[in-house]
Amino acid sequence: MHFRSGVAQLACFGSLPNGVCFANAIGQTPYVSTPQYRIHIKRDRYKFSCAHMTVFPGGRKERMHGHNYYVSLTVELSSIDFEHMVDFGPLKKALANLCNEWKEHVLLATKNPYYELVSDTEKEIEFALCGHRYVLPREDVLLMPIDNLAVEPLSNFACERLCTRMGAWLDHTTVKAIEVTIEENPGQGATTRHEF
Repeated sequence: MHFRSGVAQLACFGSLPNGVCFANAIGQTPYVSTPQYRIHIKRDRYKFSCAHMTVFPGGRKERMHGHNYYVSLTVELSSIDFEHMVDFGPLKKALANLCNEWKEHVLLATKNPYYELVSDTEKEIEFALCGHRYVLPREDVLLMPIDNLAVEPLSNFACERLCTRMGAWLDHTTVKAIEVTIEENPGQGATTRHEF
C-alpha cells in the first residue's frame, strides 16, 4: 500500500516477526521496532522516614540525620497480552509492607567495617560507629545486613527483599526484570535492577 506525504512516497510494509514495521521511504530498509513493556508503581504513599549515618571510605561518617525516602517499583514484562495480564495488587502490598517495616527507625548497616556491636538486649542496643559510641532504645533500631546506609545498598537490599517476598508472583512467565528505586530527595536516589 503506497501513500504520499509531502514529496516523499512512502510504503507501509505491515507487521514483521518479532516487531512492528513502520512506514518507510520506498527503496529503503523497513524500520523494525521490538516493543518493550514496563509497569510502574510510584506513589507518594510508598515512603518511609528514618534516621541513618552514611560512612565514607577512610572512616569518616555523617552525623545522624533523617530522610523521607520514597520507594518506586518497575517491572519489565515480555508480554502484555490479555492472558498474561499482571495484577498490581501484590506489588502494592509488598511495597507498603516494606515501607511500614522500615519507617520511624534508626537504620544500622551491620556489615560496615566501622560498625561494632557492643551489646544488644530487649531494651537497648549499644554500638560504636567510626569510634563514636551510641546507646539507643532497641525498638527504635533496625539492623540491616548491608555494608552502608546509602541509597545504593539500600535500593539493592529493598530489591532483594521484594524479590524474596514476591517469589510466587515472580514465577509469572512474563516477568523479565524488576527495578527498585529509592530516593532520599526528589530526583536524587539509586536504582537496582534484578533480571530473571
